[in-house]
Amino acid sequence: MQAVRLLIVEDDRKIGSELESLFQEDGYEVSWTTEGEHALKLLTSSPGFDLVILDLGLPKKNGFDVIKDMHKAGVDTPVLILSSRNSEEDKLNGFKLGAEDYVTKPFSAKELAARCKVIVRRHSTSNGKDLDRYSFEDIEINFGSHTAHKNGTELQFTALEFSIIHYFIQHKGRTVSRRQLLRDVWGIQEDIATRTIDRHVASLRKKIENDPTEPQYIQTVYGIGYKFTA
Repeated sequence: MQAVRLLIVEDDRKIGSELESLFQEDGYEVSWTTEGEHALKLLTSSPGFDLVILDLGLPKKNGFDVIKDMHKAGVDTPVLILSSRNSEEDKLNGFKLGAEDYVTKPFSAKELAARCKVIVRRHSTSNGKDLDRYSFEDIEINFGSHTAHKNGTELQFTALEFSIIHYFIQHKGRTVSRRQLLRDVWGIQEDIATRTIDRHVASLRKKIENDPTEPQYIQTVYGIGYKFTA
């Protein structure tokens, strides 16, 4: 199985290093940054993350602003706040902004790891990681038999289009970058730009959208990629 991609945003280098080692030993693919601005850049330009562990007291851009700005950019990666700020107001504000969990420092490494696993498992399940069939509105897709129907009429998907729509559904509600699609669907690791992805997405839209010029299901997140919202 593909490793869980984790972004740690922590300016305390001792804590950040310990977290990096902890999760790497647990099999995560870990990125670590000490600044909120850099975290936002990673979230909006790198291949998608499965989870963010986010400190609040960061230089230049605090954790609350990181959450606000990532959501404005269409990034819905689940966030666990890890902070020494333990007031009820801070906790409520974190949850109001959409954080999945809030852990205060000092913390138990085992408890933190367990909480992270719960979040990742919850989102993996809700987004259909082991998907075989999927239905939305008047569309039914059977990934086992590679067949798809809209209002009972068969849709002629190419093999690559099945892979793309499967990936979108797996990441439902989350922004998927073009670089992420290149890496996980095309198997291209290089940091290159291509419009081939856009042509395939346009073809998919013609087949599933009621009005491809005003897409309802596969929405464009400008400057980043796409989001499946069925």
